[in-house]
Amino acid sequence: MAHKITEECIACGVCADVCPEGAISEGDEIYVIDPELCTDCGDCADACPTDAIVEE
Repeated sequence: MAHKITEECIACGVCADVCPEGAISEGDEIYVIDPELCTDCGDCADACPTDAIVEE
């Protein structure tokens, strides 16, 4: 089960910096997670300052 980034995202980029799989990239307004690359490690959710990343 991959994680997803919710509307609470402030586009700070911290999640992309900590993702060991490179599954997170900058979208149009918020960052997005590629579910094909996400290994569900949770590093991004732990690092997110706004708790915008949740299990899908």
